[in-house]
Amino acid sequence: MDSLILGKYLPYNTIVHRLDPRAKILMMLMIMVAIFIPAGFLGYLLIAIFAFTGLMLSKIKIKSIIKAFKPMWFMMMFLFVINVLEIKTGKVLVEFKWLTIYDDALFQTLYIMVRLLLMITVTTILTATTKPLDLTLAIEDLLTPFKVIKVPAHEIAMMISIALRFIPTLIEETQRIMKAQASRGVDLEEGKLKEKIIAILSLIVPLFVTAIQRAGDLANAMEAKGYIPGAKRSRYKQLKMKAMDYSLLGVCAFMIVVLIVVGQVL
Repeated sequence: MDSLILGKYLPYNTIVHRLDPRAKILMMLMIMVAIFIPAGFLGYLLIAIFAFTGLMLSKIKIKSIIKAFKPMWFMMMFLFVINVLEIKTGKVLVEFKWLTIYDDALFQTLYIMVRLLLMITVTTILTATTKPLDLTLAIEDLLTPFKVIKVPAHEIAMMISIALRFIPTLIEETQRIMKAQASRGVDLEEGKLKEKIIAILSLIVPLFVTAIQRAGDLANAMEAKGYIPGAKRSRYKQLKMKAMDYSLLGVCAFMIVVLIVVGQVL
């Protein structure tokens, strides 16, 4: 769990760290849209080159992304089984007396795996290179036009930033509880199904209690400091877009156009 960096800010001085947080959020959203454009593996390769270039420039280790993807392997295996049972199109890869596996089932599972890997990569780049305060200011600025229809931009931005900030805290708390339970003889890996369920409950219950306590402490701290939701607030830090930010947004927009064209050709 120490290797997971989703939600953690890494204080490096890279070109990605210096980008405007609003530009990074918009680029993340554009790449998310691009991921779901049906351009085949060629399109995914183009997105992967862009995403992993950002990963290298951010000085984020690839093994951290791989380890963040590990918890999803069980879901991928379950999805593959469902696809094998449901998808009956394409060429036959393996044929048994009672089961036939088609290549479309394999490709569909691979598509989903690649999409999840790319989404985890892009989200990690955003959270690892953007300070929580900058992320809050950026989300609030992007949601400002929706204030016309009474959308609480600042409150939504605050909730999102707090949720992202609490991810590494909850991971550390989970690890601490697991060690405490292991010292008391609780085995989370071996044993019968009933024993595993009891062991997981012994982990989940104190984790929820701790999370609620932390939320209460945070609310009391914000109230003690005079935070009032909806009140007019001034800013010490002002965000400003630069030429590099606009250029990268243009690159993302161009990539979406290319993927749409590739999808039409394929």
